[in-house]
Amino acid sequence: MATMITQECINCGVCEPECPNNAISAGDGTYVIDPELCTECVGFHDTEQCAEVCPVDCCVADPNNVEAEEPLFQRAKQVHPNKPLNLSDGTSRFRKK
Repeated sequence: MATMITQECINCGVCEPECPNNAISAGDGTYVIDPELCTECVGFHDTEQCAEVCPVDCCVADPNNVEAEEPLFQRAKQVHPNKPLNLSDGTSRFRKK
């Protein structure tokens, strides 16, 4: 499931540099997340980094883009073909205990 940014976005931009996939960009009045690039930080972090830094909690799960861990991990490998990614190191919210 890609993360999305709601209309409550205050356009502060703190989320953009936190995205390991460069999926966040300035939109018309709010920042937006490209669901084709978003991996919910699977392969990089155990939480979505945009949601972690958002001061108004507007980075939320997109109910229209529900995905399991494996497709998100495969997308991360596709976006970063030269970076060794491994889920066994806890870089997935699906594996949080």
